[in-house]
Amino acid sequence: MLNLVLYSDQIVPACAAIDLRLVELLKARGTGKRIAYVASGPEPDRGFFLAARSYYGRYGLDLALFFDLDEPHSADDIAALFASDAIHLAGGHTGGFLERLKRSGMLGPLRDWALSGRILIGASAGAILMAPTIATDALFVSQRPEDVSDGGALDLLPFAFFPHLNDDDTYLPALLRYSTHTARPIVACNDGDGIVVTGGRIECIGRPLWIAGGTVRAPGEIAFDRFAILQI
Repeated sequence: MLNLVLYSDQIVPACAAIDLRLVELLKARGTGKRIAYVASGPEPDRGFFLAARSYYGRYGLDLALFFDLDEPHSADDIAALFASDAIHLAGGHTGGFLERLKRSGMLGPLRDWALSGRILIGASAGAILMAPTIATDALFVSQRPEDVSDGGALDLLPFAFFPHLNDDDTYLPALLRYSTHTARPIVACNDGDGIVVTGGRIECIGRPLWIAGGTVRAPGEIAFDRFAILQI
């Protein structure tokens, strides 16, 4: 059973409903409140990590471990990462994050860990990585998602994810166009919106847009074999 929490942009007040859902998931598992942070790229001053630690601390959660994919890690280091109660995939440059995951040999183990039912959190780039492909990220570098052929990622979701929809008026038309080139629906979120996947449910928090076949769809118009979609 998957337990995934996807944020468009985490450190904004409108994310409180997603935060509380995460707290509920951790409480339901009853294992603890320790979260590991996987950096998307170099963080020499650990500024983003420390901001995330403060953010989680408001809920009594402990962002206890910083994991840099570019550094060598012992078996004990990796065991500590996967012994965490949840893993947070940071925001940043999605393509670079994916390459670091591949180069470090962590893409497969991280996917297996999530498939075992542990709680995986993604903010922005970290959330995009949960999809089968990071193709939607192309819009952030003025490219076309439909031209991306090598964006294979964690492949935990039956849909593509796109954050920061509210940042640029050109994003929605581009996503509508891309949706005619892919069989998978796209979920596009404004900052403050998010998705929680748990117990065979896809929970829409806020007002995520479902896009498929060139149009914006109501959640009831999207069907998956293994998931039900709920508007929270």
